Amino acid sequence: MLTDAVGEERARTVLEGLTLAPSVSVRMNPAKLPECPFEGAVRVPWSPYGYLLKDRPAFTLDPLFHAGCYYVQDSSAMFVGELFRRVLPRFTAPVSVLDLCAAPGGKTTDLAASLREVCGDRFSLVANEVMHKRFPVLRSNVRTWGDPRVGVTCLDPGAFPKKPLFDIIVADVPCSGEGMFRKDGKAVEDWSEATVDFCAARSRRILADIWPALRPGGVLLYSTCTFNRLENDGTVAWIAGELGAQVLDPGDFPPVVKTGYGYLLLPGFVPGEGQYAAALVKDGTPASRTARGDVLDLAERPVPPDPGYPRYDLDRETALRYLHGDALCLPDAPKGLLTLCFEGHPLGPAKNLGPRCNNLYPKENRIRMNLR
Repeated sequence: MLTDAVGEERARTVLEGLTLAPSVSVRMNPAKLPECPFEGAVRVPWSPYGYLLKDRPAFTLDPLFHAGCYYVQDSSAMFVGELFRRVLPRFTAPVSVLDLCAAPGGKTTDLAASLREVCGDRFSLVANEVMHKRFPVLRSNVRTWGDPRVGVTCLDPGAFPKKPLFDIIVADVPCSGEGMFRKDGKAVEDWSEATVDFCAARSRRILADIWPALRPGGVLLYSTCTFNRLENDGTVAWIAGELGAQVLDPGDFPPVVKTGYGYLLLPGFVPGEGQYAAALVKDGTPASRTARGDVLDLAERPVPPDPGYPRYDLDRETALRYLHGDALCLPDAPKGLLTLCFEGHPLGPAKNLGPRCNNLYPKENRIRMNLR
């Protein structure tokens, strides 16, 4: 199936690439920390915010990570964000976007950064995750990123209103996971031809359910982390023929492999894992946008790390103790509700009573490892 998708010569290179150690990469939050803090980092070619690192730092012990200054994301997964940036100029603000299968939030935060840069406050981004077990991590990462124009939902695609709400829908659908074989042994164990068939059918059901929510003239960005034709070009051809759309050609991205309808990022050719992405524009005349309302009315908006209280900066050791959920004593800090920060970046709230400081950092986000 790999040979059918990429050819025999490329398939050999991919199989060799899958034996190499995974790369490590981060994507900066330009609203908080535009410059990469890691020495020797190299830019990801298709992301203005992405960097490949020389080795893997202890992210858990970096307060900047918990402040949402950067997001740890595979470099290949960042390619969907670049496709998004290529199609975003087709629309004028305000722009409404749905990230349909959003957990854990990597693509959501990438979209948010690009929307913030291009549209200012004139955008709405709904990040949805249908799986209840995966929803909390999405909500947590959206909260940490801290953009007030991003909301979260936990809905089946069929539960969205059957009306044209969104200019752009990003659908990084559940797939057979061939592109994750190097990182995820379970993906190898679970793979079979039957799994490929099942995933392709499920993806098409998901897309058919959400299709009415994309306005005519709107763009669907479809992506998977797998290689085979059935889930990739085959599904894009099905979208175009059955749902009604035209495949877009946003250009070339060497060394990304251009397929019949989309793009493949292949281990052995790029440092990251496997990723497929394609862009389509929905058939029809664009409808009026005036009566659409704010799609964030559908969503929960997580409280950002900075609730607007007076700020108080912590040193690294105290910041880690705060993130661990420990009790603090801040005798020099103002009394009352505070936003505790590290190097000026908000971490979260606390209530300083003088003799002691109540730690209000969310329990679900706390560092669980021993700090000593």
